[in-house]
Amino acid sequence: MHQITVNGFVVDVVRKDIKNLHLAVYPPNGRVRVAAPLRVNDEAVRLFTISKLAWIKHQQARFAGQERQSAREFVSGESHYYQGHRYLLNVIYREGTPSVSLRNNKTMDLCVRPGSSTAVRERVLITWYRRQLKAEIVPLIDKWAALIGVTVADWGVKQMKTRWGTCNIKAGRIWLNLELIKKPVHCVEYIVVHELIHLLERHHNERFIAYMNSFMPLWQHYREELNRAPLGHASWEY
Repeated sequence: MHQITVNGFVVDVVRKDIKNLHLAVYPPNGRVRVAAPLRVNDEAVRLFTISKLAWIKHQQARFAGQERQSAREFVSGESHYYQGHRYLLNVIYREGTPSVSLRNNKTMDLCVRPGSSTAVRERVLITWYRRQLKAEIVPLIDKWAALIGVTVADWGVKQMKTRWGTCNIKAGRIWLNLELIKKPVHCVEYIVVHELIHLLERHHNERFIAYMNSFMPLWQHYREELNRAPLGHASWEY
């Protein structure tokens, strides 16, 4: 990867074995990235970026106006999200096995041993999040792999900074972002479908879009909801 400057914007340029140019703007600061075919030179990338400046400015303005969460300290009174709902964290210090439970549709009880550090409290919550997300994903993969007609050799959950999911087509393996547990289940389902369709079509081209339209007609609505503040996470791609 290298960088070029276009009308005052710093643009990350990544060359790949692809057919078309792809532009993305990443939260939270509106970083601009262009994925370009191997044969396309920087001048062509520059002209392509100039043609999309209005769209880039629009996306950056959206990110600038979005609500942002401060760094979490995992203390009582903080807001934490689960399946699209906001909960107030209630930390309970007591002996026994650490646990997380939801109460009254508004409170998330985090039970930890006395003296547990911030890192320990975070780890307990993340472990619970991971377990809950995996339980969501199992039936979704079973359902959609059969409907789409693909075979998933393996899948997993991990923390990712810029993507909601990835697909290794050769290995038949998909990864899903742990942050998805904070989003509504239908948004998780959209990402599962998105990644499974990559087993049929590698690129985000017309064929890929046709598959998405066929299997999940409301996918663009779900994508919009997925990237909405305060938990917008993945890139906006043109």
